[in-house]
Amino acid sequence: MDGFPTPLRCFNELHPAEKFLDDGVKTVTSVEQKKVEHSIEEVISDYKQLHSLPQPTLLREQHYQYLKKGLRHLSDAYECLDASRPWLSFWILHSLELLEEPVPAAVASDVCQFLSRCQSATGGFAGGPGQHAHLAPTYAAVNALCIVGTEEAYNIIDREKLLDFLLSVKQPDGSFVMHIGGEVDVRSAYCAASVASLTNILVPKLFEDTPNWILSCQNWEGGLGGVPGLEAHGGYTFCGTAALVILGKEHVLDLKALLRWVVSRQMRFEGGFQGRCNKLVDGCYSFWQAGLLPLLHRALFKEGESELSRQRWMFEQQALQEYILLCCQNPTGGLLDKPGKSRDFYHTCYCLSGLSIAQHFGNMDLHHEMILGREENRLAPTHPIYNICPEKVAKALQHFHRLPVPDDDDRVSDPAGASRSSDHQS
Repeated sequence: MDGFPTPLRCFNELHPAEKFLDDGVKTVTSVEQKKVEHSIEEVISDYKQLHSLPQPTLLREQHYQYLKKGLRHLSDAYECLDASRPWLSFWILHSLELLEEPVPAAVASDVCQFLSRCQSATGGFAGGPGQHAHLAPTYAAVNALCIVGTEEAYNIIDREKLLDFLLSVKQPDGSFVMHIGGEVDVRSAYCAASVASLTNILVPKLFEDTPNWILSCQNWEGGLGGVPGLEAHGGYTFCGTAALVILGKEHVLDLKALLRWVVSRQMRFEGGFQGRCNKLVDGCYSFWQAGLLPLLHRALFKEGESELSRQRWMFEQQALQEYILLCCQNPTGGLLDKPGKSRDFYHTCYCLSGLSIAQHFGNMDLHHEMILGREENRLAPTHPIYNICPEKVAKALQHFHRLPVPDDDDRVSDPAGASRSSDHQS
């Protein structure tokens, strides 16, 4: 796997054999797939006519302006995300750190104060002030505060109550519900493991039986479903695998079956990733799928695989960069799912995160870069487990590991309601 891939496909003839092949039976899926391929072929054809050199450009300034405005003002279209406001903070802050654009101290402090109002009195964070605590915005809020990385940001997190909240949503089989009375899926295990490890509240009983429950989500395809028995899905597969890496249990998975599944999700013609078998390419899976490959690379290395590359991940990194830079950028800023779709902060975050994964190989000790186009296209690296920049992860771990791990002996896990300290029990 060492060496460099073939030159940009947009400066070669597109190979019909790489396009979608069916058995002559027209379905909704086959029709939509051909439409996507046609739209991408048009994008590449237009690019070839307008540019003489294979130098796709990251529209850095346009993305910065789009993100900077979003930190202060959102259009009415975002009203539907009123229960996801910490996510908006995370998506924008992480995109800015990947672009290496600093956030003014006053704005960062405002973000911290807003997130403090989203913290529930019973622990964890809600999707907005006054709402119920939920694992998904808890993950987003903790990540956003770690990106800010100031004492003010760290001190907002009530670690004792956060642990109480995590125990309150832990189930006897090792799974987690997203909120009290909510649904179970593998995202919740990842959100819990991520925030617990970053804030140093990873007490032993919190994840009892969780690795076995996650393992039960791996199906015959090789990937993981949201719960046992469901179809393998890129987002759930990332969450389950990353949670096991955090817990030091990734070896319980069938790693080679997982590798076979995820590399098969990179589309031969488009260069981007699909989330499930027979689905369309989508820019957000540039992270959810490609982000799995660093985790698998390291897991297989630990298992003693000696043939692994020391320069590249096990996917076509250049093709993914090409898809993101040519097909996923809005010319006025922001990134998107695929040609013809609208920009949004979610796809901006995960397209840039996937672009970063595709540009950087290795860690601080062994690092190789593969930058498609100009050097100005280079993004900062992102941590493949937490999806924030590695130095922010290191700084948060250093801060929280100076603090004592909360004592879990006097805490009682109550899946039906809440986790409470014994001195508060009647």
